Amino acid sequence: MDNITAVVQKARSGRISFSGQGGEFFGIWIVNVLLSILTLGIYSAWAKVRTHQYFYGHTKIDGHAFRYLATPMQILKGRLLAVLVFLVVSILSNLFPLVAIVASIALLILMPWLLIMGLRFNLRMTSYRNVRFGFNGSYGDAMLYFLVLPVLTVFTLYLAMPYAMKRLDQFVYSNITYGGKEFEVNTETGTYYQAVLMAILVTLGLAAVGWMLSYAILPLLGKSITTSPLLMLPLFAAYFVVFTLAGAVYQAIIRNHLFNSTELPELVSFKSDVPTGKLFVVSLTNLLAVIFSLGLAYPWATIRMTRLLATHTEVRVQPALDLMRDQLAAESSAFAEDIAGLYDADFSLT
Repeated sequence: MDNITAVVQKARSGRISFSGQGGEFFGIWIVNVLLSILTLGIYSAWAKVRTHQYFYGHTKIDGHAFRYLATPMQILKGRLLAVLVFLVVSILSNLFPLVAIVASIALLILMPWLLIMGLRFNLRMTSYRNVRFGFNGSYGDAMLYFLVLPVLTVFTLYLAMPYAMKRLDQFVYSNITYGGKEFEVNTETGTYYQAVLMAILVTLGLAAVGWMLSYAILPLLGKSITTSPLLMLPLFAAYFVVFTLAGAVYQAIIRNHLFNSTELPELVSFKSDVPTGKLFVVSLTNLLAVIFSLGLAYPWATIRMTRLLATHTEVRVQPALDLMRDQLAAESSAFAEDIAGLYDADFSLT
């Protein structure tokens, strides 16, 4: 009992530290955009690596930063191959219409495999304390949770969609490994239904308030005003506000529940307490800033959102984490990494 108590007392807790700055990332982002345009997209592989390295390097847990280990050439190979396949399929589809149908079916069948290969590559290229992450998800499970289950919810009038989203999240996160050790995820279906119900109620409630206000105010403005195209502007604005709020409600509930229900046994546990109100304000102001700046505020918006999520995420680290070794790195080969790199896809734990 004394030994257990001593281990618990040595556990270290702290918030995720994110030190990225909008001005710094803007410099990286604008160069990435300009060079990607000038090189007809070729530089986008270098842009992805630079962006990931910036965010990973400025994200710390327990005083240690993450690292992104992929090289631009690994990513470029995959993108060039994807472009080549697309061009070949497009040309053949114009010559032989049947090819388009076959290609669509093939893509549908391959999609789950491409998704898990993308997850596997990006996690394998992510390290913390010189120990790599990994992904053990299978093609069969990916097909079930990414495609089959969501499609089957149609026959329940989408009433089973929260359950499908819960199983998808559980599939992804429970198959993530760190140093060969799998994460455990114990989410509850009821919380997903609660999140969806709250988002729907917020949407319907605000829509009802908006309808009552318009019913009371529009007659006072006169016929010339009510038929004006300018009336569409506040309607569009209301649409963005309502759905941004509904999205913030759902995201806050699910993220907090998912992180609070996930742990790396005997090594790491998480706690998320993202407030819905703050998430809504940041999401809405980010959206407005990006729109009115014609996209130039994107780096600032991304930094703000990343900092918000990091600030409201606590990580409890057990002493055993200091003894972890990189089993995945020893087992993987350069050939395997190159093949996985052909199917890179973005993925973030936050």
